[in-house]
Amino acid sequence: MRIALDAMGGDHAPMEIVRGARDAAQEFGIHILLVGDQDRIAKELNGEDAGGLISIVHAPEVVGMDEHPVNAIRKKKKSSIVVATQLVKAGSADAVVSAGSTGAQMASSLFILGRIPGIDRPAISTLLPTSDGVVVLLDAGANVDCRTQHLEQFAMMGSLYAERVLGLPHPRIGLLNIGEEETKGNELTLAAYSLLKKLDLNFVGNVEGRELFLGRSDVVVCDGFVGNVVLKAAEGLAMGLLGMFQQELGRMEEVIGRERVLHLLGGLKRRMDYAEYGGAPLLGVDGVSVISHGSSRAKAIKNAIRVAKETVEQKLVPAIKANLEKDTVKGVDE
Repeated sequence: MRIALDAMGGDHAPMEIVRGARDAAQEFGIHILLVGDQDRIAKELNGEDAGGLISIVHAPEVVGMDEHPVNAIRKKKKSSIVVATQLVKAGSADAVVSAGSTGAQMASSLFILGRIPGIDRPAISTLLPTSDGVVVLLDAGANVDCRTQHLEQFAMMGSLYAERVLGLPHPRIGLLNIGEEETKGNELTLAAYSLLKKLDLNFVGNVEGRELFLGRSDVVVCDGFVGNVVLKAAEGLAMGLLGMFQQELGRMEEVIGRERVLHLLGGLKRRMDYAEYGGAPLLGVDGVSVISHGSSRAKAIKNAIRVAKETVEQKLVPAIKANLEKDTVKGVDE
């Protein structure tokens, strides 16, 4: 397996990206193609290529975080994200991973890889911690305005992702809403509820915001505007809670001891740390494209590569295609 990694994308590129690539190659035994400025990448590698599992693909341009995504990828044909995505399209890589501009990665994935036939809008799927595991939230920001059929497609893709990549049998699908009752919500969620309950999915109904982290569902669907607000609020809450917990550290040490406190704090931090989850697959494009957090360091990059590896191994894209083909045939027969 070969993973194309945008070595120039992210706040800490290329140093942390290269470190993450090295760690992933050694731990997972897969070939990493580091795409970007050859001289800068080689300097960071310093001759350590993980036993030949790391190669460099030169790309002299970089898409900045402040650039218009579509315009940038059209003008910068030799940018690291464009070249990395083209490697997947050409079959030279099995997946692309980047911590750079999310908009640029989405645009390059759409223009170069294309959408899966039958999918109107690709969605960003991200994992959030719950009291007893994780929940898949989608869309987490790709589409600020959605129609009912888009949420239907998100539910189908999210269900397959949870089942195949996360190993959850018959994943429970919820619709993010302001109340549990079927009659609650705006025009979009009311129409989506009526549609989702008719589908061949394990639909558990509406999920309120306060229930999102309690493990009531395995997948929660919403439009990208709401999803991104939820994601950013969750990140801020996690940082705030950890900060408050650390402030109380001194008092807790007197009661249960410093080592025990540090152990508990470490466990909580791992469950709430985005670096543990790695990256968010862009579901609905005809290839594996994993979006990593812009501030990712080596650990997050390594885990994003792991997500890409698992998504490829579990043949998620072919599974989505097969599901759409099955529904098409079923519709014709009916």
